Amino acid sequence: MKLNIINKNGFETGRFLKIKNDSLKEKKNHIIYLEIKRYFYAQRQGTNKSKERSEITGSTKKIQRQKGSGNARKGNIKNPLFRSGGRIFGPKPKKFNFKLNKLFKVLAKKLLIYFKIQKNKVKILEDFFLKKKKTFLIKKLRTTLNLEKKKLLIIINKKDKNFFIASRNLKLLNVISIEELNIFYLANSDYLIFFESVFKKLFKLFNIK
Repeated sequence: MKLNIINKNGFETGRFLKIKNDSLKEKKNHIIYLEIKRYFYAQRQGTNKSKERSEITGSTKKIQRQKGSGNARKGNIKNPLFRSGGRIFGPKPKKFNFKLNKLFKVLAKKLLIYFKIQKNKVKILEDFFLKKKKTFLIKKLRTTLNLEKKKLLIIINKKDKNFFIASRNLKLLNVISIEELNIFYLANSDYLIFFESVFKKLFKLFNIK
């Protein structure tokens, strides 16, 4: 499988990257599902909490006598049946995240990007740096690639701060560094655009030659 390398003007450079996909013949969609599930679970704070009867501040005096009043038995004012009383079986702080092996995390990203490659949803950009923090330069790049109305994810090197600043006001466009790459960004984008050096660094797993 070959991926052509294009320059910032949208033209092919005549160079390409070759990917071996022998290890990806068995498509394990369930691994992708588990990794996406793990990502969303990890985003949950799990900090909601309500006070139980023992945690309410109030008098512990018995409101009425046990028998003879003709009413139901009542304890103190912290009774859960009263207004401002404790809550029965209320929520408690909880951790929702679960562990997934590092091998599975890497394999999930690897499979998902491979699916994008099969559908021609991956483009490789020749390395370049923005000298100015100008948004119109990123808009021009998106126009030359004919992807104005598509949701794009551009993966760049951490060094290029100008690229981050120039692109942060554009809709349908996310720019992240290779260290920030996760399964949600990959799944939530129509097209993936890798810088050449980033792709080579990230996809030694793909046996690029």
